[in-house]
Amino acid sequence: MKPRPPTMREKKRYLLARIEPRGLQVDPKELYYAVLESLTSLYGDSVSSQAQPAVISAAGGYAIIRCTRGYEDLLRTALTMVTGVNEVRLVLRSCATSGTIHSLKTRIAAAPSIPAPDPAGLEIGGKCFDAYHYGSEKVDLIEKGFKNQELLFLTQTDLEEF
Repeated sequence: MKPRPPTMREKKRYLLARIEPRGLQVDPKELYYAVLESLTSLYGDSVSSQAQPAVISAAGGYAIIRCTRGYEDLLRTALTMVTGVNEVRLVLRSCATSGTIHSLKTRIAAAPSIPAPDPAGLEIGGKCFDAYHYGSEKVDLIEKGFKNQELLFLTQTDLEEF
């Protein structure tokens, strides 16, 4: 049987989503169920069946998700509502939309890899802290030692001093 010509095929779109926290391994089948649940709860069964979401791959901190053309905005919105997979907390950040998987894979390969953070010593109020800087996203301060640790909240002026 001959394949359908390209003009008669149903058009698909592929979304690239970054899985955070980084380094988290997610089962593609479980991720599919989480995305489908989010899409169904937001837009109903009719729209989710017309969108036909499918998780193509979920590896290396990224997920490639397929949908029918015209529904990529709805799927992108549903991705923001996913908060966990199998009781593991995670966030899906939409990075790109494309008509081919190949272009998304080249985008993944071109993305800069973020190394594990190196702690930098810091002294605030007479206490020593290890500061872990994660790109431009956030800074974690962990008090050295293991007894009497307390929460530390920094303001913008505190950050400008360092």
